[in-house]
Amino acid sequence: MPLDDLILGSAFAAVQVLYFLAFAVDAYFFTRPVNWVDTSEAAKRSIAHYPYIVLFYPVLREPEETMRTTFHSLARIDYPADRYSVIAIPNDNDVETVAALKRLQRDFPFVRVIEVPPTTHSSWSKVWVAWERTPKAYWWHQGRRKRNRALPPKKTRQLVYAFYQVAAALAHKEDFLVNYIDADSCPPRDHFLAAAIGMRDYDVLQAQNVAGNLNDSLAASWHAFDHMAWDGSKYPHVSADGRHPYWVLGKGLFFRASDLIRLGGFHPWLTIEDPEVGMRFWVNGKRLGIIAGSLIEEVPSTFAHGITQRKRWVAGFFQSLGTPLAAMGMEPRDRFKAWLNFLPCMSLWLNAVGVPIGIWALWRWYDATSPLPLWLLPLVALNLFCFALSMTMLYIRTWRRTALVLDSVWARIWYMARVNPLFVMVWWVVWLIPLAIGFKMYLRDEGLVWERTEKSDANNELVRTGVAAAREPAARPPRDAALPPAVAGAAGPSPIPSLSRNSANV
Repeated sequence: MPLDDLILGSAFAAVQVLYFLAFAVDAYFFTRPVNWVDTSEAAKRSIAHYPYIVLFYPVLREPEETMRTTFHSLARIDYPADRYSVIAIPNDNDVETVAALKRLQRDFPFVRVIEVPPTTHSSWSKVWVAWERTPKAYWWHQGRRKRNRALPPKKTRQLVYAFYQVAAALAHKEDFLVNYIDADSCPPRDHFLAAAIGMRDYDVLQAQNVAGNLNDSLAASWHAFDHMAWDGSKYPHVSADGRHPYWVLGKGLFFRASDLIRLGGFHPWLTIEDPEVGMRFWVNGKRLGIIAGSLIEEVPSTFAHGITQRKRWVAGFFQSLGTPLAAMGMEPRDRFKAWLNFLPCMSLWLNAVGVPIGIWALWRWYDATSPLPLWLLPLVALNLFCFALSMTMLYIRTWRRTALVLDSVWARIWYMARVNPLFVMVWWVVWLIPLAIGFKMYLRDEGLVWERTEKSDANNELVRTGVAAAREPAARPPRDAALPPAVAGAAGPSPIPSLSRNSANV
């Protein structure tokens, strides 16, 4: 056998083995149980206690109309009005966003604002004292950034500041649930009710996500398919009755504030905070529940913006799966399981070799000169079967989830045509670009400045007048009217003091 055939044949066999292992990981995930939160009408009627919820809304140079669309969805939230707060968190030097929020408050008076100052401001002392008190904030107590107060200017810093300001205000009143969303996230009407139900059985809750602008462009369709494949398909299985290390998705999630304080809050030195904080909760025995109700979000409409977003995901995944796992006390066996969360994404690297060498093998087979041994055929056939089965199941789930945001059957068919298997294979090859850039960012310790994903208010019509709005009542009655008699009107005033819009006075 010629040397080049031997090398290519060996590479083909190795790739087939690795593809099989990737399918085995998929099988592992899909055989894990899902811990769903019961959001039936009966469960909603059974709520006897409405925990106080604080929804944090970190923003950075966001278009005013994008924020307006999000506030439209929040205005429809079905929950006692005096049992939640919505707090926008801009940086105090983000003058345009602060001004936009103040204009929006005229139409949405339930929105409060905390402007985040530089970390040299005295109000940050609440954070430093809290981190000093808990060894779970390991980044503060060890490593090369030990007690470094110059936190990087990104979303996590804004969350850290606002959380500890509110926690201090409520320290002697009551525990509360922490919820946060992105600038373009539009929660369903029962989002908070699901939290009130789910927190009876679980410690962390995560809602699913779906893209609302999935037909805006080919890039948007492919970006939305990532959420179909992970958020709407595989991710719920990481709940797994508490036996698998889980991530959270960075929006539409709920923690108890007391748990978040004990566990150290958010890690500020990672590109994205959500994988690490989820695993830290899991290490400390906190169980995850999945809320089926999906937040509607906006995906990038260009490939360039999509790559920017995904390279940050990849960098954050690598960072979270490195030294943080040992620092948070995760056992080696569980660290391996934590890496499995990243494997479906990381396995796309196989396509860099698998696609060209697969074309070579197919051409040699067609030419009747294939040097591949016959014993390899069963493995190839098994991989093809697994691929066909997994894609079939994924397309079935995707078709069902398109109904959440598309009211026309033809629009749903058009979307499915845009994510056909051939196009998806091309997209998975394109994924090699953010994988490579994200890995480089990890090696260079980059990603500590917030590169925002450009928003265009793409879900305006959908949320305000489309499918999502059509499922909401035209006029919302007083919130207490829907509460059981034993609870209606009993909650009293909001326990959070009036928050100054000038962070220096918070």
